[in-house]
Amino acid sequence: MAQSFRTTGLGTVHDGGGERPRGLRGIPAVYGLLPLRVFLGVTFLYAGIDKLTTHGFFDAGGPGSIGDMMRGVRDSAAIPALVDLALKSPGGFGLAIALGELAVGIGTLFGILGRVAAAGGALISLSLWLTVSWQSTPYYYGNDLAYLMAWLPLVVVGAPVLSVDSLLPGRRRRTA
Repeated sequence: MAQSFRTTGLGTVHDGGGERPRGLRGIPAVYGLLPLRVFLGVTFLYAGIDKLTTHGFFDAGGPGSIGDMMRGVRDSAAIPALVDLALKSPGGFGLAIALGELAVGIGTLFGILGRVAAAGGALISLSLWLTVSWQSTPYYYGNDLAYLMAWLPLVVVGAPVLSVDSLLPGRRRRTA
């Protein structure tokens, strides 16, 4: 059964049971993921904007282009077929990644379809780990694996507090 949370103030959460106490002891565990949600949302929003505003990023070749980057990692990728697919249209692939990062960043920051946004972030991080940062040795030097792991708790819990998602169930309850 799904668990739902509705906040009424800092440290007070209705979760179908009784009201929890206010203060530091009353702040529920769901607030613990808020810094992670903000960090990942801002980071992915920034990454998308950076790609969209970097001159030459969407080019098939040249300094700083997605095409040159993908050709550079092709032979060391865990799944070279993913790189080959991206190389069929480097500009289109780069645009898809940039727009995906924007959507994930906005969805995560504002808690709009929080689990879907987190799953999108995890999918982007997984694809980048299997292609771009796969060759990092030791493995913990590659940041995409760490991002993938950071997305997983948000895939599980979504954005239960301080989010658009948390407002919608409350509105439905009041109108029902």
